[in-house]
Amino acid sequence: MQQIQALTTIPFSLVETENDIQVIRRDGSTTPLNIAKIRSVVEWACEKQDVNPITLEAGLTTRLKNGVTTREIQDNLIDCALSMCSPDEPAWRYVAGRLHIWSLWKDIQVSRGYGYENYAKTVQFQVEAGKYDRALTLKYSPQELAIAGNWLNPQWDKDYDYAGAILLTKRYLLDDELPQEAFLTCALLLAQLEAPGKRLDVAKQFYEAIARRKISLATPILANLRIPDGSLSSCFIIAMDDNLESIFSEVTNTARISKNGGGVGVNVSRIRATGSWVMGKDKASGGIVPWIKLLNDTAIAVNQGGRRAGAVTIGVDVWHLDVPEFLEMQTENGDQRRKAYDVFPQLIIPDEFMRRVEKKQDWILVDPYEVKEQLGITLAELWGEDFETAYAQIEAELDERPRDDESRKGTREGKITLYKKVNARELFKEIMRSQVETGMPYLAFKDTINRANPNKHEGYIPGVNLCCESFSNVKPGVEGHSCNLVSLNLANLEDAEIAHICNLAVRILDNTIDITTPPFAASKAHNDKYRTIGVGAMGLADWLAKRSKTYLDLSIIGNLFEEIGYWCTYASMELAQDRGAYAAFEGSEWSKGKLIGAKPVEWFLKYAQNKERWVQLSEDIKQHGIRNSHITAIAPNTSSSLVQGCTASVLPVYSKFFYDKWAKGTVPIAPPFIDDCFWYYHENKTLDQKVVIKAVAKIQQWIDTGISMELLFNLNQGVYFPNEPERSLKAKDIFETLIMAWQEGCKAVYYIRTVQKDDFKESSDGCVACAN
Repeated sequence: MQQIQALTTIPFSLVETENDIQVIRRDGSTTPLNIAKIRSVVEWACEKQDVNPITLEAGLTTRLKNGVTTREIQDNLIDCALSMCSPDEPAWRYVAGRLHIWSLWKDIQVSRGYGYENYAKTVQFQVEAGKYDRALTLKYSPQELAIAGNWLNPQWDKDYDYAGAILLTKRYLLDDELPQEAFLTCALLLAQLEAPGKRLDVAKQFYEAIARRKISLATPILANLRIPDGSLSSCFIIAMDDNLESIFSEVTNTARISKNGGGVGVNVSRIRATGSWVMGKDKASGGIVPWIKLLNDTAIAVNQGGRRAGAVTIGVDVWHLDVPEFLEMQTENGDQRRKAYDVFPQLIIPDEFMRRVEKKQDWILVDPYEVKEQLGITLAELWGEDFETAYAQIEAELDERPRDDESRKGTREGKITLYKKVNARELFKEIMRSQVETGMPYLAFKDTINRANPNKHEGYIPGVNLCCESFSNVKPGVEGHSCNLVSLNLANLEDAEIAHICNLAVRILDNTIDITTPPFAASKAHNDKYRTIGVGAMGLADWLAKRSKTYLDLSIIGNLFEEIGYWCTYASMELAQDRGAYAAFEGSEWSKGKLIGAKPVEWFLKYAQNKERWVQLSEDIKQHGIRNSHITAIAPNTSSSLVQGCTASVLPVYSKFFYDKWAKGTVPIAPPFIDDCFWYYHENKTLDQKVVIKAVAKIQQWIDTGISMELLFNLNQGVYFPNEPERSLKAKDIFETLIMAWQEGCKAVYYIRTVQKDDFKESSDGCVACAN
């Protein structure tokens, strides 16, 4: 590439001087500057956008010089478009996105000599290079690949704003791959198990739903499906037994999950507490923290192929004796050898604890090993009335001999001597303090989760996954929860499409179960037994704004998710007629005619908008079975929503317009309908979080697994109290909000975020893995 020969700049409008400037093309050749070509690209990028292309031309005035490269011109146009993006002219972010895509098109053209026009050739090349799964050429003939190539629509590449275009190209595309090729290849692979006579038709439907951004594939599917032997599951939960073999086996499984880009929840509630017995020796156990540190270091070491650190959430029941140290695990003070800064703590909370928090009653922290040895109770496996009965028995067996401190060390037959008595309200305050400072621990409401479990006959749910939306039965070393995810992009869906798109989403996910490569044996056993999937949703804020509705319109929100819940459940029932019910169906709540959330038909007759169809669905499921034990789950979608061009998950938009700091600089972020629906977008940074909880609780009634519910508290004065400008949020307000989340039937609380006083900075990082 030749050196730049002149430092002087040429105004864009001085056409008579353009032949004096030599431009270096992407292939290294040179050509005289042709301003008409630049102008045509600008007009293409600005087409049907509410912007003036002349403004972009003017922004390039001082940047053209001899020896400039076409890439530099393109990058400068992008920078100009981004600099002009503002709350008044947010459409410039789409112009910048198109310019980025244009640059990608040109790079691919130079790299392989053609663009979208020969898909079959691209497949052959990528398969031979080991980048595409060979199933493509085994399942599809060259003629079929050529037919599929005719479906490619490059115009759909123009729909991305800058944030979405950058994430798509940098995170998801392979070398020498165009966006529509990636989506089509995923669609063909997802349809490979369909009957030969309808395989192409199903693949086309998959492609159009994915490429038109009506269905969003979770990151492991979009990133790993095309490559050989990729793991497609997003979410995992495993549990450790109280022995070395189980502990180290699950550490290995955590590494395998991290290697493939999944997020994992690890339950450690069975592990004996600090000061417990080991090999008959009193006070020998180091408790749960040393094993958590091992998981912490595994997450760092096995860094998803160098892309990012592994993502592990550690779950422990709130009755465990090590809970106080667990809450201090990520603080700066104390013994640094017992810290774990790179995992995500979660507390698993039964109703009995929350009732005692409300009443300011005592709560007993105990050692699970001693409870099992002395009373024969495996406390971690219990929930609901069984837990409450066992917990009352434990309290009755406390050794209340006089002591100098609050903890008991020693041994007496039939008595519990290793425990600590605390006030439940004070412990909850410590939990809140940690959440405000670090965003965590997550809260998983164990009884609420297990009451809605359709597979009570086969076990229990110990906790939640990394993003708090996906969970099912787990047995240490036998069954590890494994789930595949997609999301419906509500911003791009019309009401008449919901049934069809829900059907496609369920079919896509059921197919992934049979084509994925599970990272460890217990996850395969779980897939085979339960066939757990998670159809989620994103863009609710956009769906509401487009209809001139807000988060206060609870009945409208409920009706929407009734439709989604019904059609996803119906689709799974239809699949069961064709492919058979999941293996553990007999004896499940589904087999008894209960529906979403293990609720009886009577509930649907009382609360559903369209009642009779639920009665018929219950009868159909009893007759035909259901293909998937869990069907719907709403993930946070923090990053993938940017690719989809909509707001994340079902939460309000953080702000109507803001700049996010990325490695490439600041990137403008705004919801898709901000121009026409400005007043209907609730800004979460100033919205009472009780409104969010009410909406999530309404949605939860129609979602059979969970919802990633972040809560955002603004600590600035007067935000929630316009008539009291000096008043800011108090701990009591946050306390009441969290209690409300439990009372309203929310299954979990994901991150707690805060907008700090004066500077409007968020206090915790976003979701780092799982589906997003």
